Amino acid sequence: MKLVSVHTHLLLLFMFTLFGQVSVAQESWTLQQCTDTALVYNRTLQMERNNRSIAEEQYREAKANLIPKLQAQAEYRYFMELPYQLMPMSIFGGPEGQFKEVQFGVPHNINASANLSLPLYDPQLYGGIAATNQARQIGQLQVRRTAEQVYFQVSELFYNAVILQQHMAFIDSNLVNVKKLVENVQLLHSEKMTTGTDVTRTQLQMAQLETDRQKLAAQLKNVLNMLKLNMGIAKDRALTIDHRTDSGPQTEAEARTTVDMQLSTVRTQLLKTELSTLKRSRIPSLAAFASYGTTGFGFDEEPNDFLDFYPVALAGVKLQVPLFNGTVTTRKINRKKLELENSVLQTELIAEKTAIEMTNALESKLSSERSTNNYLAQSKLADEVYRQTLLQQQEGLAGLTEVLLAENELRKVQQEYLNALITYLKADLELKKVSGNITIKEP
Repeated sequence: MKLVSVHTHLLLLFMFTLFGQVSVAQESWTLQQCTDTALVYNRTLQMERNNRSIAEEQYREAKANLIPKLQAQAEYRYFMELPYQLMPMSIFGGPEGQFKEVQFGVPHNINASANLSLPLYDPQLYGGIAATNQARQIGQLQVRRTAEQVYFQVSELFYNAVILQQHMAFIDSNLVNVKKLVENVQLLHSEKMTTGTDVTRTQLQMAQLETDRQKLAAQLKNVLNMLKLNMGIAKDRALTIDHRTDSGPQTEAEARTTVDMQLSTVRTQLLKTELSTLKRSRIPSLAAFASYGTTGFGFDEEPNDFLDFYPVALAGVKLQVPLFNGTVTTRKINRKKLELENSVLQTELIAEKTAIEMTNALESKLSSERSTNNYLAQSKLADEVYRQTLLQQQEGLAGLTEVLLAENELRKVQQEYLNALITYLKADLELKKVSGNITIKEP
């Protein structure tokens, strides 16, 4: 079956509702303009972009740990009381096994040095870089998913606004016809050819239509306000929907990898990386270091006052070997294995759920397409029947009851057509979502 063109539906809709015109301001918004604006100004999407930037900075921070670190430090100490040391008295010719307290050093001590450190091998450091890189990919996919959600919400609100406008167009067309009917019945009543009850019935019909239009206008205002919120524009800004907008190319049934599936896959990879990093935390780490500086000693009392500096330089390597940490690492590994198992199950569940959702969305779209075509044909027939009945009533060949029944039937079919059309539009949108065919232009 040939897929329904939304543009064709809306065009035919306006052709057979001859008097139902929706006023379009000089600046009206198309669906493309609404979604493009939302992708730039939607606040939820802006926050997700900031989160993506945070993940980028965390990745750069992890990589920066591979760069040598250089640190300068200086220290001055003044000892009001010099520290004591115990010296064996035997050194000075005294008895063995006895000690004498002695104060060493000078009151003024100055230290200044530059220290260099470089990790040579650290398995946890490399694991952290890999993990932050995958977290960065998750951040990018989160932005993509949020953008698709914003696109979906804006499109759904846009379609609701379009359908409400079309419903109002139907009512405007019906009001024109009912007003003519009221005039005819009032004329017949003035000529004693009909009763006052008939006049009241037609006036009641017109009042009901006017009430329905007021309700639709209020609903349209609410929908437009929600659309502004999702687009990220001011509430008091004028917004007129272009009802002539086409929905674009029809959604293909071919399934692509959805963002949810990509997210689940990357999260599984992240858990594998974290598990590998935990296992490698038992491997020794090696780092190099070097230091160059000077040490100053000073004495400020006569007759031997002085301030002398002496260079200090050293270099070496540091090896750290984890031996036992109370089985903490073992518990972390066991927990991460369970998290990984859940992630694999979640990926399988998403795959099965997506396949079912795509099947249901495709069936819903095809079913609503058939319903829309049927109700469109019925709407044209009901409109023709109503107009013929109205002419027959003017010629005295049909009564008021037949006219009102025909008008009610027309309104019923019009409503069913609009319901089928909005169902079709949303089904097509849902099919785009579950099949991964939503096209997003990242601003």
